[in-house]
Amino acid sequence: MKKTKAFLKQFGGKVNPELQIEYSVSPNWKKDKFVNLEETKMEFSIHSMPKLLYKQFFEKEGREPISPLPIKSFDRKTFLAPSDKPKFIWYGHSVLLMRWNGKTILMDPMLGPNASPIAPFATKRFAENTLQLIDEFPDIDLALMTHDHYDHLDLQSIENLKSKTKKWYVAIGVKRHLTAWGIDDSAVREFDWYDEDTFEGIDFTFTPSRHFSGRGLTDRAKSLWGGWVMKSHNANIYWSGDGGYGDHFKTIGKKYGPFDFGFIECGQYNENWHQIHMYPEEAVQAALDAGVKTSMPVHWCGFALAQHSWKEPANRFVAEANKLNLNSCTPNLGELFTVDSLCTPWWDSFE
Repeated sequence: MKKTKAFLKQFGGKVNPELQIEYSVSPNWKKDKFVNLEETKMEFSIHSMPKLLYKQFFEKEGREPISPLPIKSFDRKTFLAPSDKPKFIWYGHSVLLMRWNGKTILMDPMLGPNASPIAPFATKRFAENTLQLIDEFPDIDLALMTHDHYDHLDLQSIENLKSKTKKWYVAIGVKRHLTAWGIDDSAVREFDWYDEDTFEGIDFTFTPSRHFSGRGLTDRAKSLWGGWVMKSHNANIYWSGDGGYGDHFKTIGKKYGPFDFGFIECGQYNENWHQIHMYPEEAVQAALDAGVKTSMPVHWCGFALAQHSWKEPANRFVAEANKLNLNSCTPNLGELFTVDSLCTPWWDSFE
């Protein structure tokens, strides 16, 4: 019974008629679900699923490091030291810890060991003991969420974070998961695309991406997905969120750019779901479209969720960025960096 309850808890909050009425107010809710700005499809059938699943769980050579990747130790004193620019630490995939305007901000805090907690086989993280990082972090002033997929919204991480996180900014529909897991309703604010709010001198805007959402069979597209624009007196930052290439990058650039730094989704792509995850070359073009000065690939180096090698996203991104004269930054796991940091291809030292 306990195992069953624990399993069911992974799905988060259920969508009820009252919530659907709330969601229907959004201009992005049509015919009982949220929709992308452009027509978006997954290019595989139910008949191809067994082969895809077999590749995902059993053909792993080259798709993940031979040994767990090390993470640089968290230096609390240096992280909290006053700075005239925002500071960042990336922990692989889409986890980013920020120190900005004297506040600690955490993006998509999936620090759990398994990105497939409801599947029969685990999708293990490339690094070990990452949940313990939460204990080392200072109190989180604000947590940001882009959408509710398991590789971004993790039950174990939320349970470890809820006692030390003061406020949550999330996409519409994600709140029901957090409150189901014990987060106080008043601590969570939901955002539609282009909704804005100011927190401690930083302007936050939730922006469109080309993706989807859902944690089970019945809640697909029942919450929204997107990225974040974050702007203060000393920096203008863009986080693309998961998604395929589209016209929204130019729109965001015109409305909010140019950006000092951009975190661009680059990883877990495949021809079967090309419209919801960019190829690395498209990620570079997306950064250019948005008016990003220096760009960093994210959504890689965490989990093997597609059939490419684990190093391929970064290698292709950096090569294309160099070709098109876009500054790129690729910090190591746990490394403290700023918008002006210089980075090296550290992954070449690992197999």
